[in-house]
Amino acid sequence: MGTTHRESVIEAFDKFRQELDEHHDRRERLIKISRDATNLSKKVIFLLHRTISEESNNSSLRIVRRGREKLREVQALYAQIRNEVQAERFWHYHKAISPGLQEYIEALSFAHYLEHGTLVSYEEVQLSLSDENGISYFTLPREDYLLGLSDVTGELMRFAISGIAQKGGRARAREVCTFVRQCKAGKSISFTIVCKVDFERFTPYVRELSKKQAVTSQSLAKIEDAVYAIVVRGSEYDIPPDMLDDIIAQSISTFSCSTSARSRPGHRDGRSGDEYEDDI
Repeated sequence: MGTTHRESVIEAFDKFRQELDEHHDRRERLIKISRDATNLSKKVIFLLHRTISEESNNSSLRIVRRGREKLREVQALYAQIRNEVQAERFWHYHKAISPGLQEYIEALSFAHYLEHGTLVSYEEVQLSLSDENGISYFTLPREDYLLGLSDVTGELMRFAISGIAQKGGRARAREVCTFVRQCKAGKSISFTIVCKVDFERFTPYVRELSKKQAVTSQSLAKIEDAVYAIVVRGSEYDIPPDMLDDIIAQSISTFSCSTSARSRPGHRDGRSGDEYEDDI
């Protein structure tokens, strides 16, 4: 009787050990895929910023299309894990894949804005994480969607300021400034359709959103300062547009320098342009 009981206990603990091993192995696989998704998404963001140096609309759209092609590689990564995060198991491993999801949504949102001038909707992001039959790999958490969208305002700030002295850059900076201000205030048409209310009203309910919104406020202030410099310098000088571009570039050089490193809380970015350009 004692031997039988001892064997049953050993068998039970062997089962627990196997379950724990499977859990840790699965978690490590998901973390690895999330890191790969994060790295690929960052490369896409860098590629999209190259639209700043493209004066041709056709060239800019070509780069956006290349960015979307690279994003399909991220989507393929998430397709690989669909069987590992089914039903309630998804929430068990949510923390492992959430950072990669947010970075992917940021890259997808940036590409969508460059192409359409609007925010990408929740439904569009969810559809991008689905197979050819429209079946989702997993249900996209709305908090990840909001956090990813909140991050894209920093990329829009860099996009507006870095190319402000180029042809059409002054008008683009004004458009981005208005867009980011509307997003923060919840007045953007495309945003209200998706979420009904603004980011600020979600901050008590979505962890980390308040920190990201603080960065959004900083990004908006930098864009507004740059646009203010445009208006002031433009009113001071009655000169040709080309010369005005040079003066404006000098006036906002401090803003451009301050945007060279990412200021997102807890986010470290050690990428180099040459490394990313070679990969893409």
